[in-house]
This record gives sequence, C-alpha cells and structure tokens, in this order.
Amino acid sequence: MTPENHEKRPTQDLDYEPVRKMAEQPTEKKHSAPSAASTTLVSLTDMVQKIQRWPVVAHLIRATERFNDRMGNQFGAAITYFSFLSMIPIMMVSFAAAGFVLASHPTLLQDIFNKILMSVSDPTMAATLQNTLNIAVQQRTTVGIVGLAIALYSGVNWTGNLREAIRAQSRDVWERNAQDEEKIWVKYFRDFISLIGLLVALIVTLSITSVAGSAQQLIINALHLDYIEWLKPAWRLIGLAISIFANYLLFFWIFWRLPRHRPRRKALIRGTFIAAIGFEVIKMIMTWTLPSLVKSPSGAAFGSVLGLMAFFYFFARLTLFCAAWIATAQYKGDPRMPDKTHH
Repeated sequence: MTPENHEKRPTQDLDYEPVRKMAEQPTEKKHSAPSAASTTLVSLTDMVQKIQRWPVVAHLIRATERFNDRMGNQFGAAITYFSFLSMIPIMMVSFAAAGFVLASHPTLLQDIFNKILMSVSDPTMAATLQNTLNIAVQQRTTVGIVGLAIALYSGVNWTGNLREAIRAQSRDVWERNAQDEEKIWVKYFRDFISLIGLLVALIVTLSITSVAGSAQQLIINALHLDYIEWLKPAWRLIGLAISIFANYLLFFWIFWRLPRHRPRRKALIRGTFIAAIGFEVIKMIMTWTLPSLVKSPSGAAFGSVLGLMAFFYFFARLTLFCAAWIATAQYKGDPRMPDKTHH
C-alpha cells in the first residue's frame, strides 16, 4: 500500500511535504443585478410582441411578407412599364379622333391655323405645326386603325400581366399549378373579356364621379346654398364619399374577376375598401403635386411624364398589396364568394 492511498498514516512521518489543498477561490456572483438597459430592452420586446399579436397588426405583417416574398415590387414595376407603353397607342387614337373632328369642322381647323400664326413668331415653326395638323387630318383613318389595333393588343397584354400579378398574390402557393395552365388562345380571349369588363367598370366609375359632381353642383346652385360657408365641408365630404364608392366598384371587379381563386367575402369587402381609400389618397396627392412639378422649365418637360409613371406605379403597388391582404385574411365564418362562370 502506498503512502498516497493510506488514509491512516500521519503526515508528520512522510519523507516529503504533502500537497496542500488550494484555498477555495471566492465564487463569482451567479446572478448579477439586471441593468436598466436590459430591463428596458426586455420590456420593449414584450410590448412589440404583444402589438404583433393584435389581429390587425398580425394581418398587416402577413400581407407584407406575402407581398415581398411574391415579388410585389417587381410586378408593380412591370405593370407600370406596360401601363406607360399602353399610353402610346391611346395617344394615337386620340390624335386620329382629333383629326376626324377637325375634318368635319373646317372653320375650327382654320381658327387653329390662325392662332398658330399669331402665337408662333418663327415662320418655319408655324409651317411645321400646320403640316402636322394637315397630316393628322389627312391620315386620320390610317392612324386611327393602327392605333386602335395596337391599343387593343397592348391592352390585352396589360390585362394579362395584371391578372398574373394578382394571381401570384392570391394563390395558396407561389408556384403555378395545373389549374393555372391554359391554352394561348383561351388566355388571350379571357384577357380580352377582362379588358372589356375593366373598361366598362372604369367608365361606370368615371360616370358616377362626374354625374354626382355635376348633380351636386346643380343642387347647390338651384337651392342657392353656395353662399353658406359651413356647408362647404359637408359637400366636400359627400363628393369624397361618392368618389370612394366609385373606386370601390372598380377594385371590387378587379379583385373578384381577375384572380382564378374565389376570394372570401369579408376579406374581399374589407380589402376592396382599403384599396378604394388608398386610390383616392393617391389621386389627391397627384392632384396637389403635379401643378407644382410643371412650374419649372424642367418640370414642364418631364413633370407630366414622371407624374404619370408615379401614378401607375403606386396604383400597381396598391392593387397587389390589397390582393395580398385579401389572400392572407383570417376571419371566422368567412364564406367564399359565389363561383364564377369560368374555371
């Protein structure tokens, strides 16, 4: 038995100095007092998590994540591009329509020529403008037919791109399935019908807004109420409500007819209402900002173009985000809308 493992042997009889136990080091504090910064951070985190659990905030987060994950910004930029290109054939049709009007009113055409001569001091520039007007009148039929054909083709493609972008936000999964695949002629025919429906909805929307505004002004003048100052805010609110209602009809048709999947009723109604209000806000902002853009020389040259592109871009983003909002809604007892005629 060795001295090391003999527990009874006294240490004074050893030939070497035994190893002494090291004194225990003072133990570190296991729990340090929490600092004020960490306490504040924890409380802020808890508060943010509670806010994120609110139904409205949670829905907003889900819609934003779907919008970003399914390339809502990229689709919005593509819709803006195709929308701007579609304006060129529309301008051609408008140019041809003006040519038909001037051809049927020779006196009006001569008045325009006289005003050009009076307002333009350079004879070469005046002659160029006159030749342009003459060409518009002489080639009105050709320009009108070509412009109408191009406008129809670009409009059908624009509707198809808008449909695909909304479907990307509305589908349960990001990838296309077999239900979304269709023949090319069926796709163009469907987009053509959708374009006609969208134009009808747009005409109805603009008609409601213009007729309501004219009727409102007619009633005010007939009842001699235009001198009552405190009634003016009420009339503005009535006009605003009518405009929002017209926007609602337009977006309701878009969100119900364009996606292949049937949306849920409460989600569709509420999402369309958000889109109608947002579209009215966009129109107000553009109405306020465009006049200030065209005041400067550079704004006069590019302000209208930039304003038009901004209008299309915000319209596309608003439409796609509201489509994502409708698709991510979670309301109890929310039935789906009635089935559509196509499958």
